Amino acid sequence: MNYPFQNPDLPLEERVNDLISRFNLDEKIELMCQYQAEVERLGVAPYKHGTEGAHGVAWLGEGTVFPQNTGLACTWDAELMHKIGSVIADEIRVYYQRNPAVNGLTVWAPTVDMERDPRWGRTEEAYGEDPCLTGKLSVSLVKGMQGDHPFYYKTVASLKHFYGNNNEVDRGSASVSIDPRNKREYYLKAFEPAFREGGAASMMTAYNGVNGVPANLNNEVNEIVKKEWGMDGFVVGDAGDVLGTVMDHHYVDSYAEAVAGTVKAGIDSITDEQDISFRALRDALEQGLLAESDLDHALRNTFRVRFRLGEFDPADRNPYSHVPESKLCAPEHAALSLEAARKSVVLLKNDGLLPLSHELKSAAVLGPLANVAYTDWYSGTPPYRITPLEGIQKEMADRPVHFHTGLDRVRLRLADGAYIALQTEGEHAVLTAAADASEAELFERNDWGWGSVTLRAVSSGKYVTETDTGLHASADEARGWFVKEAFCFEPLADNQYAMKSWEGKPVVLNEQGQLIVNHNSDAGQGTPFVVEIVQDGIQEAVRAAQEAETAVIFVGNSPFINGKETIDRPDIVLPPAQQDLIRAVHAANPNTVVVIVGSYPYAVNWEDEHVPAILFTSHSAQELGHAVADVLYGKYNPAGRLNMTWYRSVDQLPDLMDYDIIKGKRTYQYFDGDVLYPFGHGLSYTTFAYGEIQLSSKEISAGGTVQVQVEIRNTGEAAGEEVVQLYVKANESRVIRPLKTLRGFHRIHLNAGESQTVTFELKADDLAIWDVTRERYCIESGTYTLMAGPSSATAAQTTELQVLGETIPPRLLSGPVRAVNYDDYSGVFVDECREGGESIRLAGDSGWISFHDAELGDLVSTFEARVSGHTKGGEITITQDAPDGPVVGTCKVLATGGRQAWTTVTAPVEGLSGRRKVYVHLKGEAQISWFKLV
Repeated sequence: MNYPFQNPDLPLEERVNDLISRFNLDEKIELMCQYQAEVERLGVAPYKHGTEGAHGVAWLGEGTVFPQNTGLACTWDAELMHKIGSVIADEIRVYYQRNPAVNGLTVWAPTVDMERDPRWGRTEEAYGEDPCLTGKLSVSLVKGMQGDHPFYYKTVASLKHFYGNNNEVDRGSASVSIDPRNKREYYLKAFEPAFREGGAASMMTAYNGVNGVPANLNNEVNEIVKKEWGMDGFVVGDAGDVLGTVMDHHYVDSYAEAVAGTVKAGIDSITDEQDISFRALRDALEQGLLAESDLDHALRNTFRVRFRLGEFDPADRNPYSHVPESKLCAPEHAALSLEAARKSVVLLKNDGLLPLSHELKSAAVLGPLANVAYTDWYSGTPPYRITPLEGIQKEMADRPVHFHTGLDRVRLRLADGAYIALQTEGEHAVLTAAADASEAELFERNDWGWGSVTLRAVSSGKYVTETDTGLHASADEARGWFVKEAFCFEPLADNQYAMKSWEGKPVVLNEQGQLIVNHNSDAGQGTPFVVEIVQDGIQEAVRAAQEAETAVIFVGNSPFINGKETIDRPDIVLPPAQQDLIRAVHAANPNTVVVIVGSYPYAVNWEDEHVPAILFTSHSAQELGHAVADVLYGKYNPAGRLNMTWYRSVDQLPDLMDYDIIKGKRTYQYFDGDVLYPFGHGLSYTTFAYGEIQLSSKEISAGGTVQVQVEIRNTGEAAGEEVVQLYVKANESRVIRPLKTLRGFHRIHLNAGESQTVTFELKADDLAIWDVTRERYCIESGTYTLMAGPSSATAAQTTELQVLGETIPPRLLSGPVRAVNYDDYSGVFVDECREGGESIRLAGDSGWISFHDAELGDLVSTFEARVSGHTKGGEITITQDAPDGPVVGTCKVLATGGRQAWTTVTAPVEGLSGRRKVYVHLKGEAQISWFKLV
């Protein structure tokens, strides 16, 4: 039988509605989760949402692997991102064609979370600290992934994680406080372009809450993403977050309530344990929390996307239906991976040591990351990996390359004199005690800092790992969701150590003489060990450096240790052992290059002061070695730019959970201190000169556009690329404005002596701020400074632009004013108000919110507010002009019995009139949603 939904010539919505109408209720329930069930009677195949493809197809088998996202962001190359997106989609299509029931076409990428703090464990996954850079790169990747056909998608991009997701500590239970200006000018600005310009057809919500509401229950999914931005695809919850609404956030008491709230909030596909989710959906329907029409609405969104992926149409109508198998790991894809890896390399410092001469007689390649090419949790499986050592050896040809990891080789000895050896039992290399020192196994010890150590058996090259039957030297890498190859050695007396597992459990010698992990919570410290250094790694590295003309040290992080999903970084410095290695090698050979292979910014202050050349690259998997060697030897002129500020110390950062970038002075936009390397920084082997900025008009009005042009000339002797960056600053404003804000960038290639004029299109809307007094975007009139240069800290040329916008009028407090629309605050955070909107709640015992430039008229007599007093109540005090200004009113707030138990209070006000600042002080458990002064 032919149904209307099977007719590709009918309008899409007609087909979608027809299909949904034919499902029965049981089928609809079983189509609401990530693994959508087969409906055989209608010819609907099983389908899975959520193929991983952050920087290459992942978890399905071999695929082309590109640099980590943070590295891709350092390319500042939107065209490159489009090509990468298209390659990812091609390779995912190949896997889909092999098994469409298991390998879906909806891809959980890109990650567009704003990285306002470099300590975030998942920094490797996103595009940096700036919404303009993130937005433009995301748009290009999305377009590449989804293709350019007017109807059919190649694949579908699911942006993640909406929003305020930049910490791992308590991510599943914490709520972040984000006021309207931070929200509208920063956090949402990263997501918006991918929908408005890129047409992204999917999105994933976050684990955290925002302003007291779990992200999967956030009404902004419907109100902003779907309605305001026009997203017509589907939204998916992150894995386990619906059940986490009960278990972690403790926001509701039942899974039925959680799933009902989630679906009503705009989540169309649930990524939780399916049997529990199905039961919860049935319970929600039976209890009247959900209607069948709610399921219909969600399924229309998911199936609208499946139709556009071509699933229900003849293959010859869909240009993406037959991607050749040869596209998987194709040579041209490898070439693009190399291009991306090269373009992502950032030259942080160069006192003339680089590029290295091709006549270099010898080199020392040193450090724990010199002969590895790491992948991360969301990486694919590369068809090959080129390590830095291999890349440099290729460049050096037959000339000597002295290699050492700089790591100690150690033996583990027990207090009774026995040594730890490897005993082969079948396929397992078991760590056991041996009486004879000659049987002792040598381990290469890598101290990653902060209590994380890996041990690699020298005899086999395998890492020591915890298994169900004890400690074995059997792991190829230290990796996994739980990194069981990471151990801690806690110092005891007499140069002895207690060895602890990845989860802090003691390692002990059992009765059979084998090392095991004692999971008994009362196990104590475990078996004491003496760590004997048989070979000093730093001494060996120094010896190699002394024998070489130039030393290149590779340091950085493991993507699975001390900073990853579920774990934030404890600091932003390199591991102390790596710092010691750098200092020792530099002392032995001043011609030292430091290459940081990492997922994050680092505070390398000593290195910047002493080492002549420093490079940064993210983990770039298959082409890491070739890319780094090409840059070191000048075969490729670096032009990568930092996507994040590199601070000098964590002391320059606010608390990790402080999401207010304005008051917290975060990112290049607001931070006014001395940084190590600024946002947008990156050097070249050539030099560039900037001509004067030319404007198509010296003024702009609302709705208008001005062309900004600047001529760039390569004034050096080598061809190279420059990343031309345009920043804007408002010279006057009603509110605190950024020191500068990125508004455009172009990566261009110039031969020696060549010039090119770069054109930016600056829209008046690009200058808008969120006006909290009227709850809308506003373009303020005034003079704006435009800055063009190679980084956020270097304005090679500046000019001024007159903006004919508007002047924000004085506040009116005579009608209900949402408390969250403050101008300043102290000691409070944003929480929810289940009556609608948000509220202001105390972080401690007292705090205030202020409202500036308020026009109060001749005389105000009454303060009225909607408040909660929780279980103890509190007090509200109103002052004028300053936090410690004259008190004009006081209002008691009695206990209301809960945070969401609201009541209206009034109090007399005396002496408040004219145009002034008003401060609303909270004490005790007073919480406020709105107020007015009449």
